[in-house]
Amino acid sequence: MDFVTATGIAAAVLTTASNIPQLKKCWETQSAGDLSLKGFSALAVGVAIWMVYGFMKDDWIIVGANAISLACLAGILTIKLREDARARRN
Repeated sequence: MDFVTATGIAAAVLTTASNIPQLKKCWETQSAGDLSLKGFSALAVGVAIWMVYGFMKDDWIIVGANAISLACLAGILTIKLREDARARRN
């Protein structure tokens, strides 16, 4: 493995793993009240675009890392949207 690939893998692992603690906390508390819906939505769209870029470049490290990140963000956004809907009903 060359240095460029190793650098890409390291970046992918670190940025993808950074979403896991936030998702874990939201899952355990069933709360995402302090998180910005607009901010996380923009991040999710950006990550999805990175996936498209990875497909276009045929770079499976980019695709894989961003697919996992997008799944984590989808979980966080689901909790946020549920929580916001409950708050509007009350």
